[in-house]
Amino acid sequence: MDNASAVKPIVVGVDGSPGSIDALRKAAELARALQLPLRAVTAWQFPVTYDGSLTETWVPETAARELLDSAIESAFDHEPPLALTTATVAGPSARSLITESEHASMLVVGSRGRGGFVGLLLGSVSTSCAQHAHCPVLIMRPVDEPGAAAASGTAHDHVGAVS
Repeated sequence: MDNASAVKPIVVGVDGSPGSIDALRKAAELARALQLPLRAVTAWQFPVTYDGSLTETWVPETAARELLDSAIESAFDHEPPLALTTATVAGPSARSLITESEHASMLVVGSRGRGGFVGLLLGSVSTSCAQHAHCPVLIMRPVDEPGAAAASGTAHDHVGAVS
């Protein structure tokens, strides 16, 4: 099978926020209905203001992997979809997801993630993805919150796919 006829997955950005977990569930539902594979992606990077003060044992890719695994556990309990693959990618969230969209049938992201201002309808990552993705984009608002997801002040603010 050549690349042109390869089945393209539904890609979902995951940062551990309630919106990204809802997006993960919706992406799985769509993947199942459309009989497509599902690819969950978490982007990571060093904080913009990184000054080298993080502990030597802290590994950002490992933190991103743990965040992704925890989000999958939250979304699916102990029964993740069979066609689920995962990836942690280095780089800014929006750019990483836009790159992933080049090989996707659809990109699913939460409307708001871990950063930014709570009152905004869309975050910077979801807005960038909607403007620049190479496939259709579904932006999910949190299911249990009519407004934006709450901002987080955790140590994982630099890890995420949706903000």
